[in-house]
Amino acid sequence: MKQFGKILKFELEGYLKNKVFVGITVFLVIAITICMFIPNIAALFQSDEGVADFGEAPVMLVYAEDEQLAALVKQYFEDAFTGYQIETASGTLDGLKEQITNGGAACAFAMDSASSYTYYVNNLSMHDSNTMIADTVLQEVYRVSAMVQSGMTPEQAGEIMSVQIESRTATLGKDQIQNFFYTYIMIFALYMVILLYGQMVATNVATEKSSRAMEVLITSAKPASMMFGKVLASCIAGLVQLIAIFGTALVFYNINKDAWGDNGMIESIFNIPVELFGYMLIFFILGFLIYAFLYGAIGSTASKLEDINTSVMPITFLFIIGFMVVIFSMTSGSVDNTLMKVCSYIPFTSPMAMFTRICMSTVAWYETVISIAILIASTVGIGLLAAKIYRVGVLLYGTTPKIGSILKAVWKS
Repeated sequence: MKQFGKILKFELEGYLKNKVFVGITVFLVIAITICMFIPNIAALFQSDEGVADFGEAPVMLVYAEDEQLAALVKQYFEDAFTGYQIETASGTLDGLKEQITNGGAACAFAMDSASSYTYYVNNLSMHDSNTMIADTVLQEVYRVSAMVQSGMTPEQAGEIMSVQIESRTATLGKDQIQNFFYTYIMIFALYMVILLYGQMVATNVATEKSSRAMEVLITSAKPASMMFGKVLASCIAGLVQLIAIFGTALVFYNINKDAWGDNGMIESIFNIPVELFGYMLIFFILGFLIYAFLYGAIGSTASKLEDINTSVMPITFLFIIGFMVVIFSMTSGSVDNTLMKVCSYIPFTSPMAMFTRICMSTVAWYETVISIAILIASTVGIGLLAAKIYRVGVLLYGTTPKIGSILKAVWKS
């Protein structure tokens, strides 16, 4: 335990004194701080009324030979096209086109009937969605027009078409929309931390091996103490960095909470339930440890520092595949598919898969217990195996050791 404590302290100080580590952390903290103040910063560039002044709204013309139809379309367009100033046009189609080409109007709808029109615009933008909106609105106009022709008054037809439907949603399980954002952030944070710190663990081990200092270290300290000390130090460093970043975000969000208003996405991120936050920590720490042990073991078998990227590629691909399975399941809304259920019990994918299912679905308590138990046992087992591979691998120089020879040496050790 004394050896483990010294190694843990030494490795942790190495991370916290690393200029790159400190620089990235400070940069991200500053970036998060600025992001949290964005609503207040944006308010400084707005007018006294709180709305930016971009000039008058562009004119949209409605043209129809039937004046009653033109008035009805104008009435409905005013509600649908809030960014335009809607006006009815008189005269001829040539005059209408001229108004658009000389800049007097942004666009125009020439109505042949309630169900047929021509859309006139000078330069058609890639993002112009006016016809899509008009198609939806004109379906309602057509129905109202048909009702009026059958004897109803426009007011009666309008009341029928504008009836408000009352609905209530009672969620008996989990709200996937509400839980999606912080679930995605946890999965993405785990993805970034494992790839970054796992690579650092493997690189540090390979660097020590190449300096031949490992021959002295490995004979004066137990391999389990060295492996667990290195991995836990990287885990603590990663948690410190994440706490600094997300802690800053939480503090400055609460300071600017009123400015953010009712932003559902931002609010859901910072209102994560305590229970789910606990599961987040459990799966995050165990998921990080199991991959860090693998990266450390693989790093010890690399004969040269340049071979690290090639050596750890299978582990990286394994993790990326698990990440992609979870992300595709989240975005599809089907987090309880067969593949996700299987991944919930495989220790290399369960930190992401089971946490996602807990957040976005209803999972029986015993399923969660079994998944966590398998993950804990696998983490400890892989940690001990990694320590043995570490002891054998760091003493092998020259040619890259084969998997068979490493396993044979581990079995005898």
